[in-house]
Amino acid sequence: MSANITRSAVSQNSANNRLGQIQGHMGSMGNAEGIKTAFSADVVPQAPEDPLFGLMAAFKKDSDAKKVDLGIGAYRDDNAKPWVLPVVKQAEELLRKDPDLNHEYLPIAGLADFTSASQKLILGKSSPAITDKRVVSLQSVSGTGALHLGALFLTRFYNPAAADAKTIYVSTPTWANHNQLFSNVKLPMKGYPYFSKETKGLDFDGMVSTIESAPEGSIILLHACAHNPTGVDPTQEQWTKVAQVMKAKRHFPFFDCAYQGFASGSLEQDAWAINHFVEQGFELMIAQSYAKNFGLYGERAGCFHFVAAPSSDAVDEVSRVGSQLAILQRSEISNPPAYGARVASRVLNDEKLFAQWEEDLRTMSGRIIEMRKQLRSKLEAKKTPGTWNHITDQIGMFSFTGLNEQQVQTLREEYHVYMTKNGRISMAGLNSHNIDYFAESVDKVVRG
Repeated sequence: MSANITRSAVSQNSANNRLGQIQGHMGSMGNAEGIKTAFSADVVPQAPEDPLFGLMAAFKKDSDAKKVDLGIGAYRDDNAKPWVLPVVKQAEELLRKDPDLNHEYLPIAGLADFTSASQKLILGKSSPAITDKRVVSLQSVSGTGALHLGALFLTRFYNPAAADAKTIYVSTPTWANHNQLFSNVKLPMKGYPYFSKETKGLDFDGMVSTIESAPEGSIILLHACAHNPTGVDPTQEQWTKVAQVMKAKRHFPFFDCAYQGFASGSLEQDAWAINHFVEQGFELMIAQSYAKNFGLYGERAGCFHFVAAPSSDAVDEVSRVGSQLAILQRSEISNPPAYGARVASRVLNDEKLFAQWEEDLRTMSGRIIEMRKQLRSKLEAKKTPGTWNHITDQIGMFSFTGLNEQQVQTLREEYHVYMTKNGRISMAGLNSHNIDYFAESVDKVVRG
């Protein structure tokens, strides 16, 4: 019996020794002499927080009852709540009742009913480009995905005669994500003047002069309507002039269309610039988003379109371009998400639902237009220093107020009003419950 105890004790002691050896070995692997990371701070520095999402986080932490969120680019109703469009609810109900609904993969190019309807929406049902089969479309991860796909294609395949023309010109200012998006695919960027701080309107002469002086064949990014972040759009006459200059210089247009129908309430009016360029015979690209005009922010529904110029080789060109786009799409996302596209497709391909959608668009755009009128009226009634006609001259989700960075900071710290530091506000964040408070706060801050 004592021998058994002795053997057991020896066995236990050996096991403990072995465990200690293992632990010691593991510990040495974690010390400075062990494996070192390939991603140290000098290689991968801490990235700055996204300013807009940081602003959202600060707003949520603020406990003041009067706080106002004018930062986020999403529609809100008169009670500052997200609004699910009535037509979207109808479409979703139809999807739920569809016995054939499944969760299979979509094709690489996306849902065909959705992409074909998207062509007709952006170019018009009777567009010669569609009739002549000069358009190829791929469903994308909202407008951002469409921009990325187009930028990636241009990086790989666009080779203008002048090497320095392989540059994309963006408005100053532009949507902040444009800068990172194009930089990520190594597409060189330059800016063209757009917003005039003096008039708080379009610097049309500066815009045209820069586009005209750009190397022949340069890529020009254009906001189709409701320019983000300024809310300043060219007139149809000005668009016509821009097209003339770009055609003479053989520039390549890339349209970013995130607000069709949301800006003016008219789908046709908001797509006018794109269709004018198509009529002028341009070869061009379009990034189309359904986030704002359907309220499908989180569903990431969008479409990318390549339109070939009229020629005997156009159909072949579209086939070749489409084949390469499909390869890029496959390597990037394999295939696009289905739900948002199915919702939009139901609406776009049903006359009654489409009519309801147009009514919903008028509801959203109409409320924002009314907020613009009221804000201008209230500031002018208070005789707030400065001019405020730009509030109603601008259009769409955003307005460049003209407030400077210090005034924006004061509004946030003393009045709990949140907006981006460049003075851009989301008009959808204003409503009948907070517009008086906001106008009063702006008046006090501007007066100093």
